[in-house]
Amino acid sequence: MMDTKVINAIRVISAEGVQAANSGHPGLPLGAAPMAYTLWSKVMKHSPGNPDWHNRDRFVLSAGHGSMLIYSLLNLFEYGLPMEEIKNFRQFGSKTPGHPEYGHTKGIEISTGPLGQGLANAVGFAMAETRLAAEFNKPEFPIVDHYTFALSGDGCLMEGISYEAASLAGTLKLGKLILMYDSNKISIEGSTDLAFTEDVGMRFEAMHWQVLTVEDGNDVAAIQEALEAAKAETEKPSIIIVKTIIGFGVASKQGSHKVHGSPLGDDGVAELKAFAGWEGKAPFDVPADIRAFLKDEVVKLTEKETEWNSLFKEYEKAYPELATAYKQWFSGDAPMEFLESDEFWNYSEATASRSSSGKVLNKLADVVPNLFGGSADLSPSNNSDMKKRDSFFADQRHGSNLHFGVREHAMTAIVNGIQAHGGLKAYAATFFVFTDYMKPAIRLAALMKLPVTYILTHDSIGVGEDGPTHQPVDHLPMLRSIPNIQVIRPADAREVSAAWYVAMTTKDCPTALVLTRQNLRELEHSSREALKGAYVISKEKNKADLVLIATGSEVALAVDAKEALLAEGIDARVVSMPCQEIFNKQSDEYKRSILLEGVPKLAIEAASTFGWHKYACDVIGMEDFGASAPGEVLFEAFGFTVDNVVTRSKKLLKK
Repeated sequence: MMDTKVINAIRVISAEGVQAANSGHPGLPLGAAPMAYTLWSKVMKHSPGNPDWHNRDRFVLSAGHGSMLIYSLLNLFEYGLPMEEIKNFRQFGSKTPGHPEYGHTKGIEISTGPLGQGLANAVGFAMAETRLAAEFNKPEFPIVDHYTFALSGDGCLMEGISYEAASLAGTLKLGKLILMYDSNKISIEGSTDLAFTEDVGMRFEAMHWQVLTVEDGNDVAAIQEALEAAKAETEKPSIIIVKTIIGFGVASKQGSHKVHGSPLGDDGVAELKAFAGWEGKAPFDVPADIRAFLKDEVVKLTEKETEWNSLFKEYEKAYPELATAYKQWFSGDAPMEFLESDEFWNYSEATASRSSSGKVLNKLADVVPNLFGGSADLSPSNNSDMKKRDSFFADQRHGSNLHFGVREHAMTAIVNGIQAHGGLKAYAATFFVFTDYMKPAIRLAALMKLPVTYILTHDSIGVGEDGPTHQPVDHLPMLRSIPNIQVIRPADAREVSAAWYVAMTTKDCPTALVLTRQNLRELEHSSREALKGAYVISKEKNKADLVLIATGSEVALAVDAKEALLAEGIDARVVSMPCQEIFNKQSDEYKRSILLEGVPKLAIEAASTFGWHKYACDVIGMEDFGASAPGEVLFEAFGFTVDNVVTRSKKLLKK
């Protein structure tokens, strides 16, 4: 009886929140309330008083448009989300935004809403749990022992990212990953028969998942039984297909796409409250018996954390070194002694920046044991594997090198989940051009302030013979346009060290390392000043007539052009600007000292010119897609030559 009351409380609160905002998605919370309640009250291990408890089960609402479902749960289960915030659903400054936001509302494990992202994030959570368990657990001390639960709808399972991620999860045998599929057969346009008719269960079976079905989405006992069966399967991830009715409880609207993304209206809310036995109740007024019941439930849930805390104290006594390492892994702190050492900074040679990056990564792997990452089937080209580490496989959980297969979109969302889980430092690698596939998850990493590192190689027309399909001419401005990301294009091996220094010490945003395929020469005056985003790499002889600004492979070109300009009586300064975002954060005084107010500026970068006019009067860049030819031929053909820099400089100076 009380189960039904709480389920109806979730429904009514959700509907009233949407109604108050006159905006939102009531359909999913009404249909999925029984499965969510069953999970949170009877199966999931969580501690409402401490949402950051390390050994909690993770819950990911992949169908993030149904956010009122989780907000109702957070309120009822006493996570500190007051009813006032429910009343302010979707309003400016509230803790209840339209889609769940990580870091904004306690109890939200990951930002979701773009469909399919949450499912892939959940795969990352499960991978992190498995890796950490292998590192720290002892037979009598299972200190890392939790499940990842995700709730998706039909829309998530139409998205390609879901199957990229689910395929990898099946291959890795992530037995602690459980997906609850709210199968109501309705999407925005109408019945899923319009465009989604495959047998989902058979598809997941083919990907080596356990498939369970609950025929009645209101049957709490059947849902609990399925969840327990999913937990019992340790060799496969599980999907529970729960057949529900969207908008359940509002007979005049339920089962229709019209209840998916529109408020129920006053009449609809009244109809729901009559169904729930809440007639005459004021909006957002939860009956006292429900509050009392859930308070007792919260006490029981909290006991799990208390037990774990006692277990960890005993673990510290039995395995003090492991306990210290565990705390260090979860601290997120960088190995500053090594990062400040001569060994880290004195590395320099003429080589491709992808190669020097690989060497720095492997030095870091010796001192950062919780590095965990890999490539989308390109590690030999990306130089992204840790040579002394094993790979992470279903039968090799201690491994640190990840093999994502050709799954760039899922890879990027998975590392978001790994990083958000805690305890690991995640990275992902591929060719720079494939950030087209990665961008949605990169954007979410930036939004969530997750310090993920992206190793992005083959950075320009220098890719050469692979041609314009693989030459990322438009990708630098695309990445730079995303708020809260550091995009670093180093000019030589020393600047690569600076880039990795930034990646390892940053805690509040992702970092993209944009690296060359072709060799770069060692630049005489490159230095750790690159940490400021831009610095003078070649000073003017007397008084600067011109400032040349360049990044990556074009810095050497700018240095050579400076000498040619000097022979013609033009005194130029060369500025290396590996990271616009970091430079923009410097003091106005520093920025003026580098770029010299009132002095004409010419930027040089083998990419789209978009965005450079913020710094420069003119730009030598790409206005086309490139072509298939050797890289050196392309650089000359597209004007990345000393002669062209001299010509454009003279034109800029009107000489």
